[in-house]
Amino acid sequence: MRWRNQSHITEFLLLGLTSDPKDQIMIFVSFLAMYLVNLAGNSVIIAAIRGDVHLHTPMYFFLSNLSLVDICFTTVIVPQMLVNMVTQRKTILFAHCLTQMYFFVAFGITDSFLLAAMAIDRYVAICKPLHYTTTMNPRRCLLLLIASWVVSHLHSLLYTILMARLSFCGPNVIHHFFCDVQPLLTLSCSDTSVNELLAFTEGSFVIMSPFIFIIVSYVYIARAVLRVPSGKGRYKVFSTCGSHLTVVTLFYGTIISVYIRPSSTYSVTKDRVVTVIYTVVTPMLNPFIYSLRNNNMKQALRNLIRRAGYHNP
Repeated sequence: MRWRNQSHITEFLLLGLTSDPKDQIMIFVSFLAMYLVNLAGNSVIIAAIRGDVHLHTPMYFFLSNLSLVDICFTTVIVPQMLVNMVTQRKTILFAHCLTQMYFFVAFGITDSFLLAAMAIDRYVAICKPLHYTTTMNPRRCLLLLIASWVVSHLHSLLYTILMARLSFCGPNVIHHFFCDVQPLLTLSCSDTSVNELLAFTEGSFVIMSPFIFIIVSYVYIARAVLRVPSGKGRYKVFSTCGSHLTVVTLFYGTIISVYIRPSSTYSVTKDRVVTVIYTVVTPMLNPFIYSLRNNNMKQALRNLIRRAGYHNP
């Protein structure tokens, strides 16, 4: 692609979250801490699941992959942001900007598909328990995982190609802390109607279809749970879904508020705050959400710590 020929701008200036030096120190420390917690927490979840044969089930298979994607999702954004703050060099090459956007979109969509796969798994386990083993067999789970990655990357590739065809004549200042889709569209001096149409049609479909699967799955789950005669039984069933519902609410609540709307309603301050929640805060919280209320995960974590202590006396 002849990016240089189609664009007068070869680099962008990322303003970040603030220009105040005092605030930058606090933001740097906060984001570094959240990133390290994200890496540690999600890595521990992956290690605990891989190391405990009792967790080699579809639910935890998807959870370990969700943790991996969460690490990748945040790694695309935060390290570059931290380097920019330390070096005070806020420029990013156009090609690097598109690359960051590509992986950000790809990992974000993969996240949503994995959340949908986990909802389907819970639906089959609760509503069709006798068919669970055959329906959610290892081959089908692997196919769901591969489909999530392939569709997400094809979707992101389409976005990136269309963005690369746009002209950027100036200004080159991005009022954000990474190369997101909407801030880039607002800087283009060419017609962005095709990109916006894609966001409202194919983009909305890719983002909302997993969400619809999740909603439908939980409607059926709720109906099945309400038929359980004992309150204790209902609580036990709902407790297995509580963590997943919390993550879905955090993830989709912020995603929908930012992306499923016209670019004309784009708000720099509001969208940056909301973006921080789903790009940094939610991936950091996921390990805690899934482990604190899950007895199986707690036991797996205790076993992991015990094994680590045994190998490192």
